Amino acid sequence: MAPDRHGNTDVTLVLLDANALMMPGQFGIDLFGQIGELVGSFEPLVLEEAKGELMGLSRGCGRHAAAARMGLILAERCTTIPASPRGGPVDAKIARFAEAHRCMVATNDRELRQHLLSRGIDVIFIRKQKTLELIRS
Repeated sequence: MAPDRHGNTDVTLVLLDANALMMPGQFGIDLFGQIGELVGSFEPLVLEEAKGELMGLSRGCGRHAAAARMGLILAERCTTIPASPRGGPVDAKIARFAEAHRCMVATNDRELRQHLLSRGIDVIFIRKQKTLELIRS
């Protein structure tokens, strides 16, 4: 594989949670473009459970429902990870998957971000409602 503009030859796996996929609808940012600027070549991933969260939110009215509908459209550009047979909250599944597959996580959930960083997982989040930032653990 040819190196990207950052000189990287590897593709970085980035797991997107539901609220990360809603960022473009909520804040008007270019999610995939900004992630590319931060990490170079990447493969966006989404858990099937996160898509389920977006489906539930999209059925409502208002700004959040519209952002969820946009998130579902963006989720189609991602590789969908099949539902985990292990139960538990979606955030726990995100942490388990990221740890097992050594991937970054894009989220705007402060509690999840702190949990991931404590487990040594790099996190991408939105700063000042306009740009994405990467925190390396």
